[in-house]
Amino acid sequence: RENSSESILSSANRLLLHEGRLMLAESTRLLDVYLFLFEDFLLITKLKRNKKKYGGSDTSLIPVCPSLSPELQSFIREGGFCTVLDQPIPLDRLILKNVEPI
Repeated sequence: RENSSESILSSANRLLLHEGRLMLAESTRLLDVYLFLFEDFLLITKLKRNKKKYGGSDTSLIPVCPSLSPELQSFIREGGFCTVLDQPIPLDRLILKNVEPI
């Protein structure tokens, strides 16, 4: 289903509660993902590295949102980015369960 992610993510009133790495178990493999937990939904992204090197520019000067973790800020400054894996999951439709570690 087509959905404009810009309108979903652009709310100035949305509060980021937590973010961090997680291993997502798919049917046949483990996927390294990065989660963003907002007050109203969970966003699952995949970290990607930019294969192109920046030509002579100082990537430490790239502006990064200060509310993000130092780990993610560093990753972005090195040319990395996050791609959204699926539609955001509304928290009122999310069920959490404890599972045994693999």
